[in-house]
Amino acid sequence: MTNPSFHRPEVVVGVDPDEAMRFAARRIVALLADAVERRGVATMALAGGSTPRRLYRLLALSPGDSGVIAWSRVKLFVGDERCVPSDHPDSNERMVRESLLADLSEAPAFHPMPGGNPDRVEAARQYAETLSREIPGNGGSIPRFDVVLLGMGDDGHTASLFPDTPILDDKRLVAEVYVPRLDSWRLSLTLPVLNAARHVLFLVTGPAKAVTLSRVIADGPRRHFPSSLVLPEDGEVEWYVDREAAALIGA
Repeated sequence: MTNPSFHRPEVVVGVDPDEAMRFAARRIVALLADAVERRGVATMALAGGSTPRRLYRLLALSPGDSGVIAWSRVKLFVGDERCVPSDHPDSNERMVRESLLADLSEAPAFHPMPGGNPDRVEAARQYAETLSREIPGNGGSIPRFDVVLLGMGDDGHTASLFPDTPILDDKRLVAEVYVPRLDSWRLSLTLPVLNAARHVLFLVTGPAKAVTLSRVIADGPRRHFPSSLVLPEDGEVEWYVDREAAALIGA
């Protein structure tokens, strides 16, 4: 049943993944430029995994009519990380360095999560300290990102907030989480941080996500789909999707 108090977020549909990425790239450029103009610096949490690689290449190589990003005034972070060394093939830090940072003529400040630290609790604490030090809050103790980029799995997870895991109730800024079905430890930003952001952009492509995406968009917040719990009270959520992922929205 749909939550009557839930307001559907904006959904921007591209005909294919490339167009969805271009739409998202233009929006990110505009949001970062606005943050720099207003506050002198822009802060952004990056999504991991494979989906955003093409988006990062767009931002690094050819913004085109999107404009130019003043990268020296941007602080980049990651939304989650596998507990692996930074040179591991599954490392989000490695993916960001290869797909985005390697081709920038102007280096942003990049703050990766310490995924290689064997003490996962301490790694989460360290990154929380980094967030508090590097990102302004909004009159409170929670850092406020200008932009958070997220993906969504076909199970509805986002960052490393998986269904039926304790991290969904964690009040820390960053938490460690074990994902049983993947037999994997992760570090992740938590819901309090994601929901403090000024702008959250989801990037979702492919037919495997269509059923879950339609329910998240239509039904509103449900713990079974953690991505639906990302609803900033004083911010905006936008979904950038391709036609295949959007096939069942409104059906």
